[in-house]
Amino acid sequence: MTTQRTRSAGRPTLDEVAARAGVGRGTVSRVVNGSPQVSPEAKAAVQRAIEELGYVPNRAARALVTQRNDSVALVVSESEARVFGEPFFAGIIRGISSVLLETPLQLWLAMAQSPEERDRVNQHLTRQHVDGVLLLSLHDDDPLPGRLRERGLPAVLGGRPAGMLVPDDQPVNFVDVDNAGGARLAVAHLAASGRRQIAVIAGPQDMAVGVHRLAGYRQEIVEAGLKLDEALIGYGDFSEESGARAMRELLSARPGIDGLFAASDLMAFGAMRVLKDRGRRIPSDVAVVGFEDSALARQTDPPLTTVYQPVEEMGREMARLLLDRIRGEADEGRSVMLDTHLVRRASA
Repeated sequence: MTTQRTRSAGRPTLDEVAARAGVGRGTVSRVVNGSPQVSPEAKAAVQRAIEELGYVPNRAARALVTQRNDSVALVVSESEARVFGEPFFAGIIRGISSVLLETPLQLWLAMAQSPEERDRVNQHLTRQHVDGVLLLSLHDDDPLPGRLRERGLPAVLGGRPAGMLVPDDQPVNFVDVDNAGGARLAVAHLAASGRRQIAVIAGPQDMAVGVHRLAGYRQEIVEAGLKLDEALIGYGDFSEESGARAMRELLSARPGIDGLFAASDLMAFGAMRVLKDRGRRIPSDVAVVGFEDSALARQTDPPLTTVYQPVEEMGREMARLLLDRIRGEADEGRSVMLDTHLVRRASA
């Protein structure tokens, strides 16, 4: 029996691929390892030969030579339900994947919310298993950044580290958006439209993103000449239900609220639901601004005014920075900050 694909008696070798492609063994090795130092013509010839012969790289042998595993881990300190149910995480993963598609690296996703999950993930995060780690949704008490540093494993944080998470004298790689600046845009917009009792539903205060968005709210309230009233500050965990709960508490404390900044779109959705249940018209009675500009923001009634954060770009920059760390092209301490802007819709 014969087939169109020519195979050797055993597993095809690198030398056989080189002979079929008409190039040297080193050229094949560079193509397989994702090196850019190969001409487009040679790369195309090698890829044709690989397909024709059915060549599969010996990953174990490659790891011995290159000291790499061609794998990176994305560790998210949240529950499975949130990771797969909230738009933010999907956008981050899309951004990361779009960059890794151009490399030989495989992406491993792990959820590490409970201490047991963290322990399991921690055991896997070694140079024997992954070449680098992306960390997302970290809280102050998370031990993973310190453990990765001790192992010399390249890591990039999604979001600026909170003070307790990484000591000030230890440089860390991170990608973040201008959270405080975005919050100030939201509050300035509400104040400019004549709102005088502007409440906020802030995120968790053991996360830098929650701290900085609340700080931006406080700064702009003072800048606008309004009273900074602690009873106008509620807290959530970025989920829709926490936004609803915080809105009920805020209305009980200050029934005259006429403006609201929610530190995530999902919390804004929950707050809007409560406002409607209480007979408050949006935006004539209470104007609402969120943070993210998720796809759902265009589908609320009324559509949600929100602060745009470039979620997919954040994922892409995280992946690029980690690749640079793995290749030795970026020092610890390099960070990337992305801009935000206000997207005006009918809710404010």
